[in-house]
Amino acid sequence: MTFRLIAGAVVWSLLCLVAGGFVLSNIFRGSIQESFDDQLSFDLDGLIAAAEVDAPEHVSLQGRFADPRFERVFSGWYWQIDPDMPQSAEAQPETSRSLWDQTVIPESLTPGGNNAMWGYAVGPDRQRLRVLVRRIALPRTAQGIEIPETFRFTIAGDVTEMESDVAGFNRTLFWWFAAFSLGLIAAIAIQVRVGLMPLRRVSEALARIREGRARRLEGDFPAEIAPLASELNSLIAHSAEVVGRARAHVANLAHFLKTPLTVLANEAAASSGSLAETVIRQVTSMRRQVDHYLARARAAGALDVLGSRTEVGPVLSDLARVLKRMHPEKDLWIDVDVSPGLAFRGEREDFEEMAGNLVDNACKWAQGKIAITAGPLDGGRFFLTVEDDGSGLAPEERSRAVERGERLDESVPGTGLGLAIVSDIAKLYGGRFTLGEADLGGLSAQLELPRAA
Repeated sequence: MTFRLIAGAVVWSLLCLVAGGFVLSNIFRGSIQESFDDQLSFDLDGLIAAAEVDAPEHVSLQGRFADPRFERVFSGWYWQIDPDMPQSAEAQPETSRSLWDQTVIPESLTPGGNNAMWGYAVGPDRQRLRVLVRRIALPRTAQGIEIPETFRFTIAGDVTEMESDVAGFNRTLFWWFAAFSLGLIAAIAIQVRVGLMPLRRVSEALARIREGRARRLEGDFPAEIAPLASELNSLIAHSAEVVGRARAHVANLAHFLKTPLTVLANEAAASSGSLAETVIRQVTSMRRQVDHYLARARAAGALDVLGSRTEVGPVLSDLARVLKRMHPEKDLWIDVDVSPGLAFRGEREDFEEMAGNLVDNACKWAQGKIAITAGPLDGGRFFLTVEDDGSGLAPEERSRAVERGERLDESVPGTGLGLAIVSDIAKLYGGRFTLGEADLGGLSAQLELPRAA
């Protein structure tokens, strides 16, 4: 978004600057040319004022038109006076000294004001000349009678100087506009970045919520962003409320189902016969399925809550202490090694469910030693490993225990669903659960879960 805004503003600004540069260049060129044409008109007026007819088809200036530019040979400034309609072949044009023995032959002429004609010509030194031509009737006195004769007055000036001025102005304009463009681009970039900073703060706040470092959007936002932040906070609160109600319903359903199942199990246990055995088997199966799917439903609902963060170390320490007391007959030694600051990006209840099942399973099968380790992994994840020194499981038994939730030994209390529930909850969080052989000789259970920053 930042790039699109900056690129759009820069492209539009550069187009405006380029168009403005062309307009200014054309205005300056027009002004210079107008000034140049005014100078030609002024010189032509002076030339006409100094001219007198002293013979048929011939004029002289009587020394009254003196300008150094017209005296220097091939200076680029020239004047020329031609009879408009010469009657004899001997009639020659009068020219400035700067023309030497050359003449000015205008190219196509364009009519202008005051009976003037404007055009261009190639000078004697190959200069590009701006030409002004005007036909003027001058009186000639013969035997006391004034006879008008028409002459064509031509004045020309080298446009090289004018073009040089225009080129110099264009160079200056280009560099000034280039510097201005760079400053403008920098200003646009700063303005866009500063203008989008509140949205960046919203993004960072959402990242903190997603990572579990905050429960709501916090900070001061401008008036334009404040409604968005308020709506997001309301949405987060509503999501947490909905999940809370869902969890309460799940707990109520679990209580509602388990109580009748317990009654049925007790009644069946007090009876004998094939019917009682069938009831006990079916009630046991129903309990296992209820525990399994209620755990999955609770974990799935927790995934919709933003801002969930659970410290790993305190949970594992509490579980180790509680479960060690639940198995006093084994005198277990439980070692807990957790990296400082390690946190699970999820609900505490779900992490306790997974870790509790793993540690409880290790306590049931361990001979005396249990090792619990947890540390960070690359990619925003962490590992949790629970090992024991029990008899372990064969590779095919590990698959059955995780995927099918089968009880592999009826001598140990429990439903046999603990490892399957751990696998299901881990998958819901995008994690991974595997079983292997422990260094202590027994079973090694390893979890990979998302890590909170």
